[in-house]
Amino acid sequence: MSRAKTLGELKKSGYKSKSIKDELRDNLIEKIKKKETIFKGIIGFEDTVIPEIERALLSRHNMNLLGLRGQAKTRIARQLIEFLDEYIPVVEGSELNDDPLNPVSDFAKREIERLSDSTPITWLHRSDRYVEKLATPDVSIADLIGDVDPIKAANLKLSYADERVIHYGIIPRSNRCIFVINELPDLQPRIQVALFNILQEGDIQIRGFKLRILLDMEFVFTANPEDYTNRGSIVTPLKDRIGSQILTHYPKSIALSKKITLQEANINQQQRDQVEVTDLIATLIEQVAFEARESEYVDSKSGVSARLTISAYENLVSTAERRMLLNGEKKTTARISDLNGIIPAVNGKIELVYEGENEGAGMVAKILLGKAIRNEFLKYFPDPGKLKKKKEASPYQVIVDWFAEGHVVDHLMLEDEKTYAKGLEAIPGLSALVEKFMPAQKRNEKLAGMEFVLFAMAEHSLIGKSDLISGVQFKDLMGTMLSDKFTGSD
Repeated sequence: MSRAKTLGELKKSGYKSKSIKDELRDNLIEKIKKKETIFKGIIGFEDTVIPEIERALLSRHNMNLLGLRGQAKTRIARQLIEFLDEYIPVVEGSELNDDPLNPVSDFAKREIERLSDSTPITWLHRSDRYVEKLATPDVSIADLIGDVDPIKAANLKLSYADERVIHYGIIPRSNRCIFVINELPDLQPRIQVALFNILQEGDIQIRGFKLRILLDMEFVFTANPEDYTNRGSIVTPLKDRIGSQILTHYPKSIALSKKITLQEANINQQQRDQVEVTDLIATLIEQVAFEARESEYVDSKSGVSARLTISAYENLVSTAERRMLLNGEKKTTARISDLNGIIPAVNGKIELVYEGENEGAGMVAKILLGKAIRNEFLKYFPDPGKLKKKKEASPYQVIVDWFAEGHVVDHLMLEDEKTYAKGLEAIPGLSALVEKFMPAQKRNEKLAGMEFVLFAMAEHSLIGKSDLISGVQFKDLMGTMLSDKFTGSD
């Protein structure tokens, strides 16, 4: 379909101007009627955040997405362009994306007055109607709104009273666009004040000029909860002018968290073909994040981003892949011991409180991994603590007794598949225990389950576990305690 190239052609086409908020509203209504997916790739918000956003758009509200880091706030904002018309007409050469039928800038008004129906127009695609600005303390009013440009005044030989000497900031240049300010609390209070008129009246004021430019924009802000940051806050009058404040959240369940991780992890097809990640291992990665959000060592106010599990999953696959390559194997399955490879991904994704700083990031990551294994174990196997209290027969006793006889297992991270399987299958009672409580598994899944039992038994203090340079050693609990005592380990 050909598009009008002049104002006259646009008028003849029957085109009618529409505000951006009406565009968003009308296109959302069409999507809802057609039962289309509203936000693609956003998992876990179907019954909470997304309905709130829909209500905000239907109400023609500017909105603030409030939540901790890694809760898809920016991704949601970027998808809002899908609710815009594909193209809109713009006066050619206009800095402010002027609507030919409703110009707001001095330039566009002069052009239309001079050329009338011959005024050339261009068409702006919706992908060019999204503008994003990260709020930082050094952002100025001139950056956002604009200022007088003395160089322009000199070059054009204009008086400072002439509107043409204004250099427009990023907000006026985003007229008829979705404008996003990320991390709003980081914006200085005096800069936030400058947004009052834009949000309430839709206009801007620059220096002492007596001008009123009515902007047509959809504002979206993102922020961490004010009480959770020491960097700043949103001033109350600004919050009052934002139509809808929408609270985001982390995934409510392990299942949803796994879906997000698998969707976002940067794993190529070759890695998928060569490295199998069992459901147990994938669950343990997610459980680490859930443990971190409840840990006394981690600052809950800072949050634990979904990026932790995504990076951890990538590291897990790479750990297994590296072992496979070093052993000259063609395929492998991720192991419990491979989870040590996710520690670098965890280290940089959690903010520690004082107690955590004393432990150190690496040690806290190991503690979280241990808790994840300990708690996940109880979903499959009887609780050793409860068995002891009730004085019931323990299904773990055969394994405990074998280690008590002095047997030791050095479980190395780089073991090839045969050595790995042989070491696990040599432990009496381990295979039968897994068959009883984790039945109907493929051999590689069963081996991972057997390894899981060893690590979990150590976490429940049934057997001992000591770190080696390239793996761990399992042995009798008393022997481990004596070894730690004589080596000075905590």
